[in-house]
Amino acid sequence: MAVTDSVQARADSVAREIVAAGGQAFAQHLDVCSEAHWDALYQRVLTEWGCVDVLVNNAGVAGGGRLEDTPLEDWQWIMDTNLMGVVRGCHRFLPMMREQARGHIVNVSSFAGLVPVPLLAAYGTAKAGVVALSEQLRVDLDGSGVNVTLLCPAFVKTRLLDDYRAPDLHTRLMAEKLMNRSSVTPDDVALSVIKALDRKRFLVLTHRPTHWALRMRRWFPNRFHGTMVAMARRAKRKFRQ
Repeated sequence: MAVTDSVQARADSVAREIVAAGGQAFAQHLDVCSEAHWDALYQRVLTEWGCVDVLVNNAGVAGGGRLEDTPLEDWQWIMDTNLMGVVRGCHRFLPMMREQARGHIVNVSSFAGLVPVPLLAAYGTAKAGVVALSEQLRVDLDGSGVNVTLLCPAFVKTRLLDDYRAPDLHTRLMAEKLMNRSSVTPDDVALSVIKALDRKRFLVLTHRPTHWALRMRRWFPNRFHGTMVAMARRAKRKFRQ
């Protein structure tokens, strides 16, 4: 397994855990916004293994706020990491997968990429882009032997908020509260992905309420819109306090 991270020490730590458990792994520094880093990773994978079975595009950053309140620099940062990072990963490794006529791409989006979440304009837009990209890949790769899984978790307690950006502290506190309340763990999400790989499943939702929310959006779009507007108004009142 190739373990990548924007912080080398974190990648090293995970790789050591895998090796200690009896697996094989190497750690590689990777800034998903850098094409040179992707090239270096590709060359190392080619040297170490000569092929790739599973590509997981998991890197992400978070930011809160409405469109007009979010600086364009933050829009660029979020889009470049959360959307273009996935594009770069697929662009670099997909030719190898096509040539070997097998493989599986796992793109990590968010439930915020499937439905509009109040005060997550840039983040939700980037994640919606990952949804569209994955659907496009699923069509383009049909019959190639390469499968695609789109992972759309809701709130899970991770390090996503480490570099959080927002015009106001409230959105971060709200996200932390929802993360801490979540009964779904990173291990639960990982198990869901493993099952999806085994079953070649495209869409993976990790939180039970999101299944019903997605159905409500499809079946009762106006009612769902009203629910989201009410949520946005409540969030806006708190945001202004």
